Amino acid sequence: MGRDEHRTNRRGRKRLAQTPEYAKTDNKAVEFSEEFANHADKKARARRQAAKERVNNKK
Repeated sequence: MGRDEHRTNRRGRKRLAQTPEYAKTDNKAVEFSEEFANHADKKARARRQAAKERVNNKK
C-alpha cells in the first residue's frame, strides 16, 4: 500500500484498496494442543460449546 493509495482518479472517485497477495491466507482451521492453551482460550472454548448446545436445544 503505497503513496498513491489515497489519490483519486479523473472523476474524483477514490480507488478501492486491494489486498496484497502476501497478506492473503487459505483460511484453514488450526487446532492447538490443550497443554498450550491459556485460561482465556479455555474460557472461550467453554463459551463456544455452551452456545452450540443452546442452538441445538432450540431445534
